[in-house]
Amino acid sequence: MQQFLNTALTGLTLGMVYAAFALALVLIWRSTRIVNFAQAPMAMTTTFVALVVIDAGFSYWLGFVAALLSGLVLGAVLERVVVRPVEGKAEINAVILTLGLFIVLHGLAAVVFGNRYRSFPAPFGLEGLSVGGTTIALNGFGIFTIVSVLLVMALLVALFRFTDVGLRMRASAFNQEVARLLGVKVGSMLTLGWALASLVGSLAGLLIAGGSLVHPSYMDSVVVFGFVAAVLGGLDSPLGAVVGGLVLGLSLSFVSGYVGSQLVALAALVILMLVLTLRPGGLFAQAPERRV
Repeated sequence: MQQFLNTALTGLTLGMVYAAFALALVLIWRSTRIVNFAQAPMAMTTTFVALVVIDAGFSYWLGFVAALLSGLVLGAVLERVVVRPVEGKAEINAVILTLGLFIVLHGLAAVVFGNRYRSFPAPFGLEGLSVGGTTIALNGFGIFTIVSVLLVMALLVALFRFTDVGLRMRASAFNQEVARLLGVKVGSMLTLGWALASLVGSLAGLLIAGGSLVHPSYMDSVVVFGFVAAVLGGLDSPLGAVVGGLVLGLSLSFVSGYVGSQLVALAALVILMLVLTLRPGGLFAQAPERRV
């Protein structure tokens, strides 16, 4: 029973980490209709910014804020300078561009920060909590991760459902010409979408890095699992991203704990194939897929 509980709690924390990254993918998709494959190296870069601040002798929280702000700026700059020239053209152009950014940011991070593994601190304890004399696989940082992801999900739902800014972002993503005719500053909305998505991605990078080792490739595997979580829940749904992350995290945790860790990647692929086959729009798709 204790093994089952610990496996479930490990999957819960892991699922929230995947959900954090999936939320960044959902945000960029809802605001620009682009799947940003460069989200992981962008988050990795801002995590190293936090590490530089912390290594300079400042507090973890100052580094935390520095990473989020640098993510906000990085997203806005990349949209304005790199992505803007291909917006409005064939969708594949933007996809290829984000793949190119993936490679470029990796290379730049290796040059600036180095390729060696570095320890990243955590703001809360990493020891399991003691309940009734039994230590469970949930620690202070895990609770911080869960609360952070739920808070971000709630803020994103509020942004897109209850604010004019969210409505303008969605209008700009779906039809730029109509949005312009309605008085929406499309360029500003697209920049804001990239900036906010990069900020959420920065949070995901910090949550993944907490209490572990970081290097320029430390988030590469998260791209796959985060993308599966986003597709599982539905790329249009922040709630779906969290549910997808939880389902994926729990599933992979049980596979690793009871079957074998070597089958985790295969299990993720099977889950992705099942979702794309049975419900292509995701579990929380707002409308059924239409076929022409």
